Formats: sequence, structure tokens, C-alpha cells
Amino acid sequence: MMNAKAIGGRKLFCGDAIEKLPRRSIAALCCGLCSYPRPFIIHHSSFIILTAALLLSGCGFQLRGAATLPFESVYVEAPLTSQFANQLKRMVTTGSQTRVVDRPADAQVLLHILNETREKQVLSLSGGGRVREFLLRYRIFYRVTDNKSANEYIGASEIVLQRDFSFNDNEALAKEAEEALLYRDMQNDAANQLVRRLQTMKLVTKS
Repeated sequence: MMNAKAIGGRKLFCGDAIEKLPRRSIAALCCGLCSYPRPFIIHHSSFIILTAALLLSGCGFQLRGAATLPFESVYVEAPLTSQFANQLKRMVTTGSQTRVVDRPADAQVLLHILNETREKQVLSLSGGGRVREFLLRYRIFYRVTDNKSANEYIGASEIVLQRDFSFNDNEALAKEAEEALLYRDMQNDAANQLVRRLQTMKLVTKS
């Protein structure tokens, strides 16, 4: 059955020609159609964006410019091959207004990455004497000074992280990949912790 709507004393069916109606009837028709309730539709892309925003806000993720560091520029002194230093530079660059510079003379502060170590020790053994579990530990040693190293804003300090790691000889390749992933996770966590420590740093000079 075709839907009908009363317009100007007569019923209008979907098959009727709009151009045959008086102008007032056409206006009434348009208003009547616009007044019909419309379903609220959430498109798939909108749902993904909304979900991502909620997850990011819940895990403490901060957008560019959210971190406020007490200095305008920094030089990170570390070996060129240091993955931690590269990760930290990206965090400072994308997460704050502070500039990461290429020369110590251009920096307000120097961040010295003194050492970066990875440790692995046996945590438990099976009845047959095989390793069942390892303890993985990641350490970062650092200090912060002015660009002439005359004033020390943060003395030699350490960030230590550790993870338990189950092991199985029959899954050696998979466990090797899992171990690498855990170290990367600790590296990322250490970089986040260091940025938070830098946020609370006071630029106090020696008299």
C-alpha cells in the first residue's frame, strides 16, 4: 500500500506529481516531511573516532603541547644508536612546546643519558632443571645540567623497570619476540617517566 498524506483536503500519494500541486500544498508537504522523526545513525568511522578518544583519555594519553617542560630547548647527549634517546626526543618534540636541538650550545639544558642497560636473570626452574621464568630488568641512568654543565638541575639518577617473563624451550622463537616486545614496552615506560620528572624540575642556578 502506498503511503498517503492529506494536503489541501485531498490525499497525496507517493506517485502523485509534485508539480501539479499548489505552492501552499508543496510547502505544507515539505514541512510535514521534515517534521517526521528521523533515526539517529552513528556511522562506522564516527564510532571508531569516538572509541579511540575515550580510550586515549582513559589511559592518560596527551596530545601535542599538553606537557609543560620548564625549559625552551634541550640537547640529549647519548650514543647515536640509543633507541631510548630517540624515543625520548620524539616524545618531547610531539608532546610539548620544547625544542630538541642538535648542538649543546643551542640548548637551555643538557640531558645526559649516562647509561642504558638490560638485565635478564632466572626467576624459576622446572622440576627437570629447565628455566620456566625470567626476570627482565631495564635501567636508565641520567642527569640534567645547563648547557655548560656548570649547574646541575638533576643529579645522577636512575629509572628501573622490570617484567616477569615465562619461558618455554618449545616456543623459543615466539618467546624471543615476546622478550623484545617487553623491553620495548619498558623503554617506552622509562621515557614517559623521565618526561614526567623533567616537568617537575626546577631551574635553580648556583650563586
